[in-house]
Amino acid sequence: MEVAQKTYICCCWKTYNMKEILVRTISGVLYISIIIFAMFTSREWFMGLFFVLAVITLSEYLKLIHLTSYLAYFLLAAGFYFLSYDVFDDNAVYLFLILSGFVNLYLLKDVLWTSKIPMFQKKKYITVIFYIISGFIFITLIPVMNIDGKFMPELIVAVFILVWSNDTFAYLIGSKFGKNKLLERISPKKTIEGFIGGMLGALLAGIAIFKVLENYSPLDAEKYPLWAWIAMAIIVSVFGTIGDLIQSKFKRQAGVKDSGIIMPGHGGLYDRLDSIIYASPFVYTFLLIVDNVS
Repeated sequence: MEVAQKTYICCCWKTYNMKEILVRTISGVLYISIIIFAMFTSREWFMGLFFVLAVITLSEYLKLIHLTSYLAYFLLAAGFYFLSYDVFDDNAVYLFLILSGFVNLYLLKDVLWTSKIPMFQKKKYITVIFYIISGFIFITLIPVMNIDGKFMPELIVAVFILVWSNDTFAYLIGSKFGKNKLLERISPKKTIEGFIGGMLGALLAGIAIFKVLENYSPLDAEKYPLWAWIAMAIIVSVFGTIGDLIQSKFKRQAGVKDSGIIMPGHGGLYDRLDSIIYASPFVYTFLLIVDNVS
């Protein structure tokens, strides 16, 4: 009887896992398809979709840090319009970039050396503006920083592919070979082996992106050579992982497993976009450097 019961439990667990994988796969494919479709349709569709994603992500973040604020949504809309869609001053964007970099690095310090991120009222608004809102603003600025501001969706699609490759390989390698914890007190499932696997996946994706864009894209291969894609893959892997750890710490402080329930099997949008939100200012900075070097 005990053996039969264990066999039944084992079968139920395998069935549950298969259903969970199927649900995650379907919702993930749908999510990726919508994003890529919007990116290649027009800049307006791209901006519109990411504004909607930003609103949902911001609402999830505000719940995590226990902040009720209509001002945050106004700041998001103003930032999207004046710093991304119709930039009123390039110097304002550069200043915003510098401040965002400092805030993001300060969040990294809080993850590494403090047991709890101190989220008093003023700091809540600082992270709303220079972490969440800035992340989306620089995501939407990346495809228009090439060829005199012309909308080039290939660039932002490539960045997302690097992020997805890093996340996928980190999960596959980590779940199969992971033994040494990366930062156990923040994210018990993350391992050093998974981090290395994610970086290798991003590097392979970077090489593949260079080969594809070299032959089939108007992106200038001389402006974005192979070394640039390799460097960008490393940046995405390192800062994307940091972004995931920061989001994990916010969730741990809030006492929740997921930031939301909008994506079956995945959680909230903040769960899916935490890596690119944190990494986008650093990717944008790197691309600015590449442009100047070119």
